[in-house]
This record gives sequence, structure tokens and C-alpha cells, in this order.
Amino acid sequence: MSEQVKKKRGRKFSFLYIIGGGILTEDFILRHTRMIVLIVLLLFFFIGNRYTCLQKLREIDHLQQKLRDTRFEALSISSELTSNSRESQVELLIQDQGIELETAKTPPYILYKK
Repeated sequence: MSEQVKKKRGRKFSFLYIIGGGILTEDFILRHTRMIVLIVLLLFFFIGNRYTCLQKLREIDHLQQKLRDTRFEALSISSELTSNSRESQVELLIQDQGIELETAKTPPYILYKK
């Protein structure tokens, strides 16, 4: 073997060797450059996809909480409306307002078309 090949095999991968870019001249790196670039691109894609999914999950949780709050509010408004629309409540409100209305003494008539 030539002296240069022995020197390359005997070399240890030190931190300065890697940071200095010497590792990029190794045969393994040169032979598999395309595969390394593909793996790095896939890593970026998967990290971005995970980030997007987490954002959407947070938004779904926020919207579900908002839906629960809105349902509770609608239920409370509906029960309040039901209690205020009872005949006895209406009569009390009319008396409190001082409006001169009375309850009908005769039942309503049903009209039919001929």
C-alpha cells in the first residue's frame, strides 16, 4: 500500500479534523454524498411535518375548548329563556313594569277555512 493510504487509515477522527472539514475528503463520504444529502433532506421534511402536526393539534384543542364553552353558554341561555317564558313569570314581569294588561278570561278560538 502506498504511504498516503496508510496515513489516511491510521488517522483518528478528532474534533478539529471534523470541524475543519477534513472528514469531507474521506472516501466513504465522497462515495455516499447523494445518500447523505437525501437523508438530511428527509430529516428536515419530517421535522417540519411534525411541527405542523403539533400546531394543528394545539389548534384543534383550542377549538374544542371554545366549542365546549359555547355549548355551555347556549344551554344556560336556553334554560334562562325557558324560565322567563313561563306564564307566571310573564305575569310578574308585566306587573313589575306597571303595564295594564290582564289575562284573557275566555279561551282563544280556533278558526277553520271552508
